[in-house]
Amino acid sequence: MKQDNVNKAQKTNAARLLDAAGIAYELIPYEVDENDLAAGHVAASLGEPIEQVFKTLVLRGDRNGLFVCVMPGDMEVDLKVAARISGNKSADMIRMKELLPETGYIRGGCSPIGMKKPLPTFIYESALLYDYIYVSAGVRGLQLRISPQDLIGFTGAGIYPL
Repeated sequence: MKQDNVNKAQKTNAARLLDAAGIAYELIPYEVDENDLAAGHVAASLGEPIEQVFKTLVLRGDRNGLFVCVMPGDMEVDLKVAARISGNKSADMIRMKELLPETGYIRGGCSPIGMKKPLPTFIYESALLYDYIYVSAGVRGLQLRISPQDLIGFTGAGIYPL
């Protein structure tokens, strides 16, 4: 669904990909605080519960390389669970300096949609409790409000934990 209230110049690659796929979403701007890029700040800015504002984390497994975990903003990634769901024996967060070259995104603006190359993606099961969730639109200061089912379908994500 194209959003008439958003200038084309403000559309991110993630939004353009969703448009091309005919997937409904809304682009929701928020005030960026460069000193606080945490999901809690984003949730407060949006006036939404932090459990509905999902963060996108990029990890590297010891066997299968890079993968993505999309999880509620108030959760910390469990590296053992992340490794298991991705078919790895162990996994770690990638280094911050690797994020832009590997994904095309920066910290605080990493979207599960439109990375440089598609990565295996896993979305935390609580997303299914909501009619919509928020994920980064691919830049700081802009979130995508999207149905979790549409996000799962578009990214081919697995649901975890299983």
